[in-house]
Amino acid sequence: MPILNWIGKEKVVSHHLDVPYRVLNHKYGFIDGKQCKEETGSGNMIIHGDNLEALKALLPKYEGKVKCIYIDPPYNTGNESWAYNDNVNDPKIKKWLGETVGKEGEDLSRHDKWLCMMYPRLRLLHKLLRDDGVIFVSIDDNESSNIKMVLDEIFGSKNFIQQIIWKNKYGPGAMTRGFGNIHEYIFCYSKNPITSIEANLSDDEMAKYKLKDEYYSTRGGYITQPLATKSKDDRPNLVYSITHNGVAIWPDKQWIWSKERMQNAYEKGWLQINEKNGKYSVRFKQYLYNEDGQMRKAKPISILTGPYNQDGTSEMVNLFDKKIFDNPKPTLLIEYLLSMIINGEEDEEGIYLDSFAGSGTTAHAVLNLNKEDGGNRKFILVELGDYADSITAERTKRVMTGYGDTEGTGGAFDFYDLGMPLFKDKENLNEDVGEEKIREYVWYTETQAPLQLQKTKNKYFLGSHNATDYYFYYEQPKVTTLDYVFLETLEKQAESYIIYADQCTLPEQYMLEHGITFKKIPRDISQI
Repeated sequence: MPILNWIGKEKVVSHHLDVPYRVLNHKYGFIDGKQCKEETGSGNMIIHGDNLEALKALLPKYEGKVKCIYIDPPYNTGNESWAYNDNVNDPKIKKWLGETVGKEGEDLSRHDKWLCMMYPRLRLLHKLLRDDGVIFVSIDDNESSNIKMVLDEIFGSKNFIQQIIWKNKYGPGAMTRGFGNIHEYIFCYSKNPITSIEANLSDDEMAKYKLKDEYYSTRGGYITQPLATKSKDDRPNLVYSITHNGVAIWPDKQWIWSKERMQNAYEKGWLQINEKNGKYSVRFKQYLYNEDGQMRKAKPISILTGPYNQDGTSEMVNLFDKKIFDNPKPTLLIEYLLSMIINGEEDEEGIYLDSFAGSGTTAHAVLNLNKEDGGNRKFILVELGDYADSITAERTKRVMTGYGDTEGTGGAFDFYDLGMPLFKDKENLNEDVGEEKIREYVWYTETQAPLQLQKTKNKYFLGSHNATDYYFYYEQPKVTTLDYVFLETLEKQAESYIIYADQCTLPEQYMLEHGITFKKIPRDISQI
């Protein structure tokens, strides 16, 4: 597989490991249409801060938990300003970081800088994605070839699903000279290879279901599809006759349905049988809704015509009564992407992440989908801009409560910013972050799972995992010692123990015989 190299790559390949782990500070909650001080417990989050540090802060709770990621990063057109530029401490990197980003022509330092910004963020997004998850990345021609190679490297070329072409404008505009650029791209990758993918029907596809019968009130209109096939491998059990008006009808080669399914459809009137010049054709009625009342899905297509950029702008004007954000993505586009079904599994409870949140379109799309089908999807947005509260969060509030003639979706979320780092330096804990945050972090580094509230008399007990009990014996004002006295406080017998403390006086042989592992605070606390 070809590998893309650029100036500074060697400094950012593992840069995500050097990013300080910061705690999240809760600023306010929003529930029942009102702002509150307490956390809502909704699972919906908007985080104000650099997305590299925010993604790192999400790892203890969300690594391997995110169902779908959509990002709309800076397109690096040369005619825009963007704030993400990691400080890579190398003379040649400092040189091009200090230069003015070129606005015309092929300025390679501009592309190097963009790639250094994107690479560590994509590495963290990959860690957060579920094993059955997918990521969508919007981009245009400026970086499309570069992002394809980086995504191949991080997610694996075998997990490439599609490079969607999105016609994002009605036309080129009167002032266009030469080719009119009216498209962007949306790259789609999975964390692991997928076997199938489905999406909602487009308006044009739904319009095709215009035939009606006695089932119209419950199943909508229908189209017809052939039941005989010549293309499939030979299946003797699919070669049989069906009787219609006393005539035995045989397929040219074989049917696509079993005899039992065919007979059931015939009895219910779900077949359409026509005769011409003594030859019969058998087609089945494909309804818009299945027998459970769910709308039919379709195979997603690689070229999308609309919704358009103008639709996204109109949405923002309807929300805020004025134009306050440039080039927001239309909500219907994000709804279409997020509603795709992977490997036959529809996930109405999943977590949907957008780490370049902008105006908050992804939250808007998630809330609309939940209202439409009664789902309980969660969103996590990260936005660096000063407008994270005034636009991103404010839009989400208005979508929940309603705006103009649009009914509110309901819902709640919590707003955070980035707090202090957990470690002051390579060797010392930052005790100002609080014991609760430290405990959560330690548990995650040991188990890669979020810490659950434990009902126990021993306040140092973290939990049990894989037959091992974990204890974090920590008291900020004093030195803690793992000794026989502390062992007497353990409440139950486990196969093994991992115990954090400031020091240990137990003999090594005793710990070996009883399955006890001592870890020194803070030396042995892993730094993710």
